[in-house]
Amino acid sequence: MTAPKPSEVPVLSLLRDLVAIDSTSGTPGEAAVLRRVALEFEGVEEARVAFAPGADGEPTALLVSPAVVAADRPLLVFASHADVVPVTDASAWTHDPFASTVVGDRLHGRGTSDMKSGLAASVVAVRDLLRRGAPVALAVSTGEEVGCLGAPAVVDLLDGLRVGAVVIPESTDGRVVLGHRGALWLTVRTSGVAAHGSTPERGHNAILDLVAVLGRLDDLPLSAHADLGRETVNVGVVSGGSVPNIVPDVCEVRIDLRVVRDDVGELVAWWRDQPEVTDVRVDLDLAAVWTPRDHPWLAGLDAPVSEAPASYFTDASVLVRSLDDGVPVVVWGPGDPTVVHSVDESVSVDAVLRAVEQFGRVGERWAAEH
Repeated sequence: MTAPKPSEVPVLSLLRDLVAIDSTSGTPGEAAVLRRVALEFEGVEEARVAFAPGADGEPTALLVSPAVVAADRPLLVFASHADVVPVTDASAWTHDPFASTVVGDRLHGRGTSDMKSGLAASVVAVRDLLRRGAPVALAVSTGEEVGCLGAPAVVDLLDGLRVGAVVIPESTDGRVVLGHRGALWLTVRTSGVAAHGSTPERGHNAILDLVAVLGRLDDLPLSAHADLGRETVNVGVVSGGSVPNIVPDVCEVRIDLRVVRDDVGELVAWWRDQPEVTDVRVDLDLAAVWTPRDHPWLAGLDAPVSEAPASYFTDASVLVRSLDDGVPVVVWGPGDPTVVHSVDESVSVDAVLRAVEQFGRVGERWAAEH
C-alpha cells in the first residue's frame, strides 16, 4: 500500500503550512501563525476562538476553548508558542528552512521540532476533541523564544476558566518531562570615574570593580532541588569601556541564573549588596516548574516519563503562577531536542502522527474523568 502524501494527512499539511511562515520572534510571522491556526477551527461550532491584541493591534496570543464551558469540568490545556529562532545563514542548510521538505521520515525546516510539530499535533487533536464535547483548550503564545513575552496574554485569555492540567508540547522526543528550572536574568552595573588612560590614578575603573564582583561568584547562595538539580549562574555578556585610552566609568554584565526556588529575592539581594555594584535590573523572572512523579494524572498519560527535567524553560514558567496549587503541568511533544535551534532542524513524521494519537487519547481520558 502506498503511503499517503504529506499534503493528504491533515496534521502534516498544517505543519508544512506553519513551517512555511517565517515566524521569527518579533516579526509579523508570529501573528500569521496565530491566524493560520485559527483557520483550523472555522466551522467548528463547539469551539470559541479568542485573540489577545497587542499594542500594535496584531494578536499576541490565541485561545481556542469550548464554546460552552461547564463550571464543574476543568480544562486540559495544550499550550504552544508560534515563534521560532532566526535563520542566520540559509545557505548553510541542506534544504530551504521554510520549504517543509520531506525526506524519508524527516520533515525539515526551522521550527519543525521547536515547536510547530507539537503545535500542529495539538491543533488537530484539540479540534477533534472539541467536536466530541471534551473539556480541552488550545493556547498559543508569541515571543516565547525571547523570554516568554506572550505568555501573560495567554494568562489573560484563560482568566475566568478553570484549568485542570497543562501539556506544553515542546521538544521532548515523545517523553513526558515533569518540569524545568526557572530563569532569573539580571543586568548588573558598576560605576567609576572617567580619566585619561595615561593617568588612571585620576579615575576609577568600573571594569576592575566588576571583575572584583565576579571574583566572588563562588559566594553566591545557590540552592538545589531533588529533581530539578542545582541552580546555576552564567556570565553571558560583559560590556564596558569605549577606547583603550579612557578609564571606563561604566561596566555592565548580563547574568543568566537558572533557579529552583520560588522566591528569588535572596539572589537579587546578593548582587545589590556587593559594594562595587551601583545598579541591578531584573530583566526576566520565570518560575521553576515541577509536577511530582506520584501525581495520579501521570498514570493515564500514553508515554514514558523522563527521569530528567528539561534543560530549557517554557511558557509554563509564566502559566504556573496563575494556576491553582496542585495543577499538573508537563512538557511533552514530538520534537527532537537534539536539533532545536540548529542548522537542518527537522522532526520525525512518525513522531508527529503518534503525538496526534497520544494527545487524542489523553483528551478522551480527561473527558471521561471530568
